[in-house]
Amino acid sequence: MNPTDDKDLIAALAASKVYQDYERAFNETTGLPVTLRTVDSWKLPHHGRRRENPFCAMMAGRSRSCAACLQTQQKLTESATDGARTVSCALGLSDTAVPVRTGDRLIGFLQTGQVFLRKPGKAQFERALARCKEWGVEAKEEALREAYYATPVVPGRRYDWVVRLLGIFAEHIAMISNQILLRRESAEPPVIKRAREYIQANQSEELSLDKVARAVNTSRFYFCKIFKKHTGLNFTDYVSRIRIERARNLLLNPNLRVSEIAYEIGFQSLTHFNRVFKKVAGLSPTAYRAKLPSV
Repeated sequence: MNPTDDKDLIAALAASKVYQDYERAFNETTGLPVTLRTVDSWKLPHHGRRRENPFCAMMAGRSRSCAACLQTQQKLTESATDGARTVSCALGLSDTAVPVRTGDRLIGFLQTGQVFLRKPGKAQFERALARCKEWGVEAKEEALREAYYATPVVPGRRYDWVVRLLGIFAEHIAMISNQILLRRESAEPPVIKRAREYIQANQSEELSLDKVARAVNTSRFYFCKIFKKHTGLNFTDYVSRIRIERARNLLLNPNLRVSEIAYEIGFQSLTHFNRVFKKVAGLSPTAYRAKLPSV
C-alpha cells in the first residue's frame, strides 16, 4: 500500500464515529488534545483542535516559533516508530506520540500533550519568554505569562496512564483499519462481492485462488487481476486478514487455547498461524491476548 492509500485510511479512521467518540471522551476526561495523524504530516497536530493549549496556539502564529514546534514534532515522530515516545520542546512543554499500525506497517500516530510534566518555575518562564521574543512572538508578556502558567501540569504517574489510554486505543484503531481495508467495496464488480462472501463463509476451510475463482465462475488469471485491484490486497493477504480478524475476537475468550483458535479459523499449523498473526496484528497471539484490557 502506498503513502496515498495510508493517508486515505487515516482520513477514514479520523472521520469514523468510534474515533470521534474517543476523541471527545479523551478531551473531556483528560482536558488534553488528541490527534490522529499520518506518518509524514508536516503540520502542527493540535493546532485548531479541541483542547489546544492557548500558549501553543500563540506560538503557532509566528513563522520562527512555528518552525521550532515543527522540528520538535519531527523529532517526536522519528523516535516513536516502535513505541510510545515523549519529547519536550524548547519552551519546556511535552508531547507524546503512539504509533498506529496495521500489521507490521506504520500508518500513523495518535498524539497528545502540550503539557508540563512538572510545575514550571519563574526561571523556566523567563527563559521561555526570552525565546519568544527571539522568535518575534507578538503577544504581550502578561498574556504569555497567563497562558504559560495555565498549561496543564500532569505528573509522571498520571501521564503514564494517559499514554496507556492512547496505546489501548491505537490497538483498537488497528482493528478498525483492517475492517476498513476489508470492507472497501465501492464500485466493485459483482464477482468480487461474491468472492468476498464466499471467503467469509468458508474461511475455516482450505481456500486457494483456484478454488475461489471456480466458485465465482471466472478464470484464475482474471480473478487474480481484479481481486488485487479492487481490494488492495493479494488473495493470500486478504484471506489472512479475514482469519486474523476472527482470531482477535476468539482471543477474547480466555478458555480457548491459541492452538484451538488456530485450527478453528483454518490454519493447519500453529507455527504458521503465529507467523501470520504477527504479520497482520504486529505481535504474537499470546502477546496480543496478554494486552487485552478485558482479559
